[in-house]
Amino acid sequence: MIKNEKIAAFSKLFLVAILIGSASLNAQKKEKWKLVWKEEFNYTGLPDPSKWSYEVGHIRNNEQQYYTNARQENVWVSKGVLAITGRKESYPNEFYSKEDKTWKTENPTAQYTSASINTLGKVGWKYGRIEVRAKLPQGAGIWPAIWMMGTNRSEIGWPKCGEIDVMEFVGNQPKEIYGTMHFPDPLGKGNKSNGNKIVVENLDADFHVYAIEWNEQTIDVYFDDKKYHSFSVDSAGVGDDNPFRKPFYLLLNLAMGANWPGPIDDTILPQKFLVDYVRVYEKR
Repeated sequence: MIKNEKIAAFSKLFLVAILIGSASLNAQKKEKWKLVWKEEFNYTGLPDPSKWSYEVGHIRNNEQQYYTNARQENVWVSKGVLAITGRKESYPNEFYSKEDKTWKTENPTAQYTSASINTLGKVGWKYGRIEVRAKLPQGAGIWPAIWMMGTNRSEIGWPKCGEIDVMEFVGNQPKEIYGTMHFPDPLGKGNKSNGNKIVVENLDADFHVYAIEWNEQTIDVYFDDKKYHSFSVDSAGVGDDNPFRKPFYLLLNLAMGANWPGPIDDTILPQKFLVDYVRVYEKR
């Protein structure tokens, strides 16, 4: 062969070797896991009630959105995708109280609506790979999340139940994705957080896979196939009180406002948080 032909042949062989190696790694990865629960959203209508429940009202963090209950304008499945939609609109607050002047109850109407769905009371998991393929909204004040809390939350409260943030995104930081664990300090000094972020361009332009791989020793956080954080489970304690050795349930929501995402830009609303699928695997 002449020199250029040799270079071309070598380049082809190198590319084939890379593709074979990548396919082999993907095959090995699939062999490690067994699919035990899935939601493919291959139907039209409200989320499947055998799999999903709703949070209703003003729930946490002084967020401005009011989570509605099974309302098509805020949560709907069609064309194989779940859409959680945040809107600017007046909506009656069913928890309004003239006597109870807390931020959740003091106003008769909310000015923003959205949805938060979860698997509490339906299904929970301890360990495994939890994987969600989603496309993010964009704009100031937007705060979509894929996250988990202990199924014992109603009995022991937060942070004792633990929290796993598979993905958090805030619109005023449009290139950053966060994965974080929250848990009570084993030394009894309040609560602690342990997490990291990854910087990615054009997060709202396409679907990406957000996942954790969780076992007795670690919780690893992934963006697509890139691991960007690893958490030692023992950091939350070595005894029975460690929340990350107990079952968790999954939440999908689109929050708006509050301190972290900042003021809402009304001009970008409505915004949609799109979810293609949720898949949960256990180790073979």
